[in-house]
Amino acid sequence: MAFDPGYMEAALAAALGDDPALVRELRMAFTESAAAQLVALERAHHATEWTRAAYRLRGLAASFDATELMAAAEQAVAAPPGDRHALAAVRAAID
Repeated sequence: MAFDPGYMEAALAAALGDDPALVRELRMAFTESAAAQLVALERAHHATEWTRAAYRLRGLAASFDATELMAAAEQAVAAPPGDRHALAAVRAAID
């Protein structure tokens, strides 16, 4: 996932203190949530489903300062449901 790991580490340390297990758990939850929103995008048949998933993904990315994922989610917000370029951008940002 493209983001500044130093920023994320500092933000997590400030919020959670020195608890490596909790940091790992939060990082895993972030990755799982991003993947779930990608699945929601892939399955969206209507514009409302697509837009909802794209906005959720953008908000998740913003909360972790994952700038590449934020940009990909923004691209998805502006794209029609099922847009292969938007989906590819989101997949690349998550990978």
